[in-house]
Amino acid sequence: MSQSLISPETGSLAVGNLEERLRAHPHLCERIEALLNVVENSASDVETADLAEERVLEEVRQIGHQALSSWAENQHQQQIELLRSAQPQVRQHLKKNSTGTPAWEPSSSKSSSLLKGKENP
Repeated sequence: MSQSLISPETGSLAVGNLEERLRAHPHLCERIEALLNVVENSASDVETADLAEERVLEEVRQIGHQALSSWAENQHQQQIELLRSAQPQVRQHLKKNSTGTPAWEPSSSKSSSLLKGKENP
């Protein structure tokens, strides 16, 4: 069953059934499966209500964390796309790939030549 809903958080249109939408968020899907495993006691290791409550609460915390992380990533991507469309001349700042000169290789800087002079009197 396909449905269209307006999300109260974003005001945007969410299209598709729950399964399709969860496929778009695999980490969130994993958390929900873990919650279902607790509910179904698939590992047969939850014998008391206290333990079940503890596990359910932990899974709900993890689901909340994953949902907020996904939301933040989505918002970040939307802001990048909005900026690129408004100002196409703006370049993305990227971190350099260089890790610098390894410690075991001599540096060609002035300070290293001063140290060499002190070592050889």
